[in-house]
Amino acid sequence: MSRYLGIDFGDARIGVAVSDEMNFMAHPLETIFVKKTAPIPRIRTLAAEKSVSKIIVGMPRNMDGSHGPAAQKVRAFIDALAAAITCEIIPWDERMTTVSATRALHEAGRNAKQQRNIIDQAAAQIILQSWMDGQPDPFAVL
Repeated sequence: MSRYLGIDFGDARIGVAVSDEMNFMAHPLETIFVKKTAPIPRIRTLAAEKSVSKIIVGMPRNMDGSHGPAAQKVRAFIDALAAAITCEIIPWDERMTTVSATRALHEAGRNAKQQRNIIDQAAAQIILQSWMDGQPDPFAVL
């Protein structure tokens, strides 16, 4: 079975999460620091290493559902990624994921300073898990 990657795109950092082998659970994978590492080649490498068939990219939306300037940046990133990789790329609503990730990390006992390097991974995990939870269960008995 192939796996999925979740991406939380940011100008400075990109959070990456990966599904387990059965595609039931999303797990934080890494944070790509954009100034230190070219993100698209790194994502391509991760996709190959993890046998990924789909990449779920968080698409920012305003609370009313409309797209703003941040969504244009993500759309450009998706277009560049699609030109460099053969995986299917799926944009997914990421509203409130960073807030949810911050809350979950705080509840796990991490303060703001401790969260800084992993918050994007946690947001990517939430994006990916949300998408997976919205898919039909391939093992459901009809």
